[in-house]
Parts: sequence; C-alpha cells; structure tokens
Amino acid sequence: MPIRSATIVIAAVTALVSLIISLGGLEGQAAGAMGFIPARLSGLLDVPGAVPALLTPFSSTLVHGGMLHLFFNMIMLLLCGVAVERVLGVPNLLIIYLLSAVVSSLAQWTLDPAGAAPVIGASGAISGVIGAYALSFGRPKAVTTSARLNRVVHILWLAAAWTVLQVAVGWAAGQEGLLLATPAHVGGFLTGMLLQRPLLLWRYRKA
Repeated sequence: MPIRSATIVIAAVTALVSLIISLGGLEGQAAGAMGFIPARLSGLLDVPGAVPALLTPFSSTLVHGGMLHLFFNMIMLLLCGVAVERVLGVPNLLIIYLLSAVVSSLAQWTLDPAGAAPVIGASGAISGVIGAYALSFGRPKAVTTSARLNRVVHILWLAAAWTVLQVAVGWAAGQEGLLLATPAHVGGFLTGMLLQRPLLLWRYRKA
C-alpha cells in the first residue's frame, strides 16, 4: 500500500520519539547521543555510545527542546508539508526533507566546525519544506518585463527575508544569530527553494 502522506508519517514518528524522550526526562542524554555536534563531524570530539556522526543530521530531527519546540515544528511541517506533497508528490517531499536535514547540518558545521553544543530539532529539515512551499505558492511580482528574471528576484527576496528573520530571532534571544542554529535554518530553506523547480519539472516531465 503506497504512503498517502509522507508528511503525516514524518510528523507522527518525530512526535512519538520526541514525546518518549521528553516524558522519560531524557532530553540531555538524547541531545548528546542523537544531536548534531559539529565538533564530532570535525573529529574533535568523541561521544561514547552516540549515534554515528554521519547519521546525526537525521537523528537530531527526532529530538526537541521541550513541548513548545516540538509543537511549533510539527505545526509548520503539517501546514507546509501536506501542501508541498500535493504539488511535488511524496517522493520529492522526502527528498527535500532529507536533503535539507543534511545541508542544514553542514551549514551549521561550516560556520562553527568546533562547536560542541548539540543542534537538535527538525527545524532545518522543515525549513527546506517551507522554502519549497514559499516557491510553490508565492507569486513573483512583475518587477521587470522578464518572467525568468522576476522569478530570480522572487527567490532572492524570499531567501533574504528568511535569513534576516532567522538572524533577528537569534539576536533577540541573545545568541548572536548562531547558537539557535540560524545557519541550519537558512541552509535548509535555501535547499528547499533550489530543489523545488527541478523536482517540479521532473514530476511533470511526461505531462
């Protein structure tokens, strides 16, 4: 039986694992064992018994910093993911989610390769879904006579707006735009936007 909604499956699995961790009071242990730690990827830190470093971009999406963090992420995933699935299909939604998880982690690692603080939550992967959603349902403004150039301007505007928003949230929290995984959010968002058009064309290549 084919999967009817990858978004709902991802949300259900993520919520279940996160709830088990939270109800068991295991947030600290789970963050260290399953979270993405840049220093581990750089070979600067060893965490005995932890998930292999190369797999932590995925395992980190299953750990959240409390119920509010989990709730907000799942709401955004469900609102945007189901809509993106209707446009791009289940396989392409999965590609965006998984690749955004990887790229968001690499973005965090690039700016802080020696960081020892675990990055947790599905925000980076969900940012990719939001990026694809924004490009799928946002209409480029006619700022020039060229439709292609208008699309480029639209993409750059969305990327800039999302980047500024993430940095502003980081500064507001007193984290200098970094410790709240701002690079991860921006990296995921850009990944979703860059994948949206090729995946859309691939899905309807025979139409």
